[in-house]
Amino acid sequence: MYQTLTFLHSLFRWIVLLSLIYSIWIAFRGYFYQKTFGKKEDSVRHWTATIAHIQLVLGIVLYSRSPIVKYFWKNFSESKASLDLLFFGLIHILLMITSVVLITIGSALAKRKETDREKFRTMLIWYFIALVLIFMAIPWPFSPLANRPYFR
Repeated sequence: MYQTLTFLHSLFRWIVLLSLIYSIWIAFRGYFYQKTFGKKEDSVRHWTATIAHIQLVLGIVLYSRSPIVKYFWKNFSESKASLDLLFFGLIHILLMITSVVLITIGSALAKRKETDREKFRTMLIWYFIALVLIFMAIPWPFSPLANRPYFR
């Protein structure tokens, strides 16, 4: 089960990134070119948040099953000195939960704004900040904190 969760979480990361980048692109174009916030844009807003929530659920289940995380919490005093263990035991999950909260807030606020321009602006700001945090929290192969392959 752990291997399957790891694979799904790794694969789903790309879906999250693509949907978030696409949402930011839609919001950017809509805001700067004064487009209409129609059904398509609202659907993109909604599905981006939904995809992020699915990834969060996968991540939390994976977190609860991870031998790395279990070791981190059982040996906290020693583990916090290891950047790799600290990253997966604490940093990754905190940044990702924060990112999903930002996406959720941005989606909810954008939905309730009065004008199309405000909706695009809200989506653009909140989703962009979440994307920056996600990029920092992903264990890229080149990351100095912890690295994993692009696909597991």
